[in-house]
Amino acid sequence: MSNRAWSGYLALTLAAVAGYFLVPDDTWTETVYAELVGLVATGAIVVGVVRYQPAAQAAWWWFAAGQLLNVLGTLAEAVLGRVLHLETWPSVADILWLGLYPCLVIGLFLLIRRRTQGHDWGSLVDATTITTGLGLLSWVFLIRPVADDSSLSLVARVVSIAYPVGDILVLAMVTRLLVGAGSRTVAFRLLAGALLLYLAGDATWAVINYVGLEPSPGAVKLLQMNFLTAYVLFGAAGLHRSVREVGEQATKRSLRLSPALLVLLTVASLIAPAILGYQVWHQHITDGVAIVIGSVALFLLVVTRMAQLLRQIERQSKQLSQLVRVDELTGLPNRRAWSVELPVAIERARRDQVALSIAMLDLDRFKRFNDEYGHQAGDRLLKTAAAAWSGQLRTVDHLARYGGEEFIVLLPGASAELATMVLERLRSATPAGQTFSAGVATWDGNETSEELIARADQALYEAKDAGRDRIQVATEPAPTNLQPSTVSMAPDTT
Repeated sequence: MSNRAWSGYLALTLAAVAGYFLVPDDTWTETVYAELVGLVATGAIVVGVVRYQPAAQAAWWWFAAGQLLNVLGTLAEAVLGRVLHLETWPSVADILWLGLYPCLVIGLFLLIRRRTQGHDWGSLVDATTITTGLGLLSWVFLIRPVADDSSLSLVARVVSIAYPVGDILVLAMVTRLLVGAGSRTVAFRLLAGALLLYLAGDATWAVINYVGLEPSPGAVKLLQMNFLTAYVLFGAAGLHRSVREVGEQATKRSLRLSPALLVLLTVASLIAPAILGYQVWHQHITDGVAIVIGSVALFLLVVTRMAQLLRQIERQSKQLSQLVRVDELTGLPNRRAWSVELPVAIERARRDQVALSIAMLDLDRFKRFNDEYGHQAGDRLLKTAAAAWSGQLRTVDHLARYGGEEFIVLLPGASAELATMVLERLRSATPAGQTFSAGVATWDGNETSEELIARADQALYEAKDAGRDRIQVATEPAPTNLQPSTVSMAPDTT
């Protein structure tokens, strides 16, 4: 469906909702008008699902079924009152209206499961915290008073309680959907808007009934327009082409708390003490047990969320520590890691009185290779060379990327002669017919790590000046009091 057709649907249906305010009250015209808006919006969901075949398609069929039941509930109420002249309550209309809740819950469950990658415990805890706080509020002011009202029949009490319970369940699923990861497409935002309008309308009616207000016909009209707008947004969500992406699995998860979510969690956590303060102020505590249970649950949820965030920080810290020490392209230790490892190796060589050598390697004519074959080929050469050289080193040796096409090798317990033999193996393993030049320096027993690297680097330049594709040993001899270790020069095959 084109953007023009979708825009036309949205403009016409929203105009129809606005026009509803002008329709005469308590007439069949009003009922038929509302029914047409609801049926058109439900039909839009069906058309969108059939046309776009969205991910989590079953969820949208449940949404359409729930909306249809809600529309039929309004029709049933009109027929019972105006045709059959029955003023019974509860009635068939309540059964149809209540059918909206399980349809929305099932649809949202299917949608969330499709969008979630693995177990998103952070979003689950956030949703549970918000639902617990608002659920406690609903229990104190809506559910318990109805449950204790002996003037109502058992069926009437069950039906009356079913509405706020249904809202709590839908709220839990909506909260989980909104705080979870996944795309925020136009269809997603329209769906969220429709669900929030449903909940806002129910909450408004609940407040009106709790305080015993008698809304004016105009106020009732506005409340009904709220639900009609929810119908329209549901239809617009299903009809928009981005409905395909609403059910796609999220590529990543995050335990990050946005400022808005943090405010909402704070408010939810303060509901229990606020209710207790309200009842203490009125000197009539009627829900002590429920408040205690709610407070404990909210406290445990907050602690759980804090523990999740701390674990996330620890994991990210470890990942960051690893990333700053690893070269992204080759997977080898980088220059930062090398600068930490070499002083430690020197101190170990000093303590054990053994030789220590390092070697600087530089791929010959790498710039020309890049110019001829492209930078991607150059990156592949660096990666394959690093892998090939690593396979030829001894277990105790360490290869790192020093920068660009330069690599550096730490050779513990190796004299200049043994280091040269190891590097010859690396030369024969160099891929793509390429060569490298190398400079070898053996620690003299006194010099710093910077001085040792400088000698190896100077030897490398001498190798390149001498024609490349060769290994040059630094001129300064290794100290005579240091003996080569007995470490095998066999490559690591593990």
